[in-house]
Amino acid sequence: MPKKRTRKKPLPETPVKVTIESLAHDGRGVAHVEGKVIFIDEALPGEEVEFIYTDIRKDYAEGKVVNLLSRSEDRVDAQCAHYGLCGGCSFQHVEATAQIRIKQELLVDQFKRIGKVDVPELLPPLIGPHWGYRRKARMGVKYVAKKNRVLVGFRERRHPYLAEIDSCVVMHPIVGSQLTALGDMISELTIRDKIPQIEVAIGEDQCVLSFRVLEPPTDADQELMRAFGHQHNMSLCLQSKGPDTIVPLDGEPEIIPSYALPDLGIEFKFRPAMFTQVNYEINRQMITRVIDLLALNADDNVLDLFCGLGNFTLPMAKFAGTVVGIEGDQPLVNHAKENALHNNINNAEFYAADLSKDISDHPWAQRKYNKILLDPSRAGASDVLHYFKKWQPDLVVYVSCNPSTLARDTGIMVNELGYQLIKAGVMDMFPQTGHVESMAVFKRTK
Repeated sequence: MPKKRTRKKPLPETPVKVTIESLAHDGRGVAHVEGKVIFIDEALPGEEVEFIYTDIRKDYAEGKVVNLLSRSEDRVDAQCAHYGLCGGCSFQHVEATAQIRIKQELLVDQFKRIGKVDVPELLPPLIGPHWGYRRKARMGVKYVAKKNRVLVGFRERRHPYLAEIDSCVVMHPIVGSQLTALGDMISELTIRDKIPQIEVAIGEDQCVLSFRVLEPPTDADQELMRAFGHQHNMSLCLQSKGPDTIVPLDGEPEIIPSYALPDLGIEFKFRPAMFTQVNYEINRQMITRVIDLLALNADDNVLDLFCGLGNFTLPMAKFAGTVVGIEGDQPLVNHAKENALHNNINNAEFYAADLSKDISDHPWAQRKYNKILLDPSRAGASDVLHYFKKWQPDLVVYVSCNPSTLARDTGIMVNELGYQLIKAGVMDMFPQTGHVESMAVFKRTK
């Protein structure tokens, strides 16, 4: 007989009073009730709150604040009317400088707890615009028949449903202020229930929206989309399958978005679905800091691991003798080569390689490099670190979007590979969210 599924107990409805002890790595408040840890949305250390349970597991529980009994000095009122419902932001209730301080404290704690390493010196935080900064996003689309309305935006916090929002204050306003208008236009299409998502790519002067379509739009649909794009200065594209199927509407020109590094005279062109940094101001500051920390000169042979479309590789090539960029995604490698040609940079090489696999047979991996830049995904770079014994870089800069894996990899570099952590710090790439972007510098000691 099939095993009977046990039904979950209903959650208690009575609010529970607690004092928030600390913050978790994702920015939620931490408290304890009868020895069990509770993670509570929008609660700050020192605050006394009443919360209700939203989930109870064997080892922990989750909750949300229903009554704020005392208020932290770090607390501010959220600027977005949809905050708390929409899952796109989790830090709008925290004052801007406090957001940075909290992220720095989190980074230091992760180094100590996971990597067993102290940070000798904190880099000054890189700070940029707090609102309207986001230029890349994947937005959900949902036709709600009962309301005869199309929702466009992000999922609800801790739920799979699309949030009912009319604007997004962290998104660049060319898109963030037009979510209702986008939904209204889509609701007039015959395929309004066949569009699950929109890929947003905003360059310096271009905005491309790629509509994932499960059925081809009619000619009338394309006319509606074309008119909307012209009215709002956007290029609307269709994506029938994977990212390589993105094409403009019939008869419309292909718009290639771009972003620039004016101080270095570099312009990057990219395809709408390709990875680029979401925050242009912080990206420029970040590149400048990497170049400064690596103290690049014409004698340097630099290896740029997880190089993407050359975001760091090409700027570094302006100062170093040679730079070799390695990336797992072949289309990104091809694009990096095109960007090198576009910018007349001829001392940068690019190769495709899966850095989680054995790379010892690759000719580029058999060379030596005196300086290395790492910019991995959230999974970190642990698989490639043991090659440092062969490459023997004197100086390493590690750019991270996940402080936990940075701390883990730091432990490997310091405790196993003979490197010293010199300094580390945070970058405010994602204000109003719990995401921590950081940078660390290492020097070889043996």
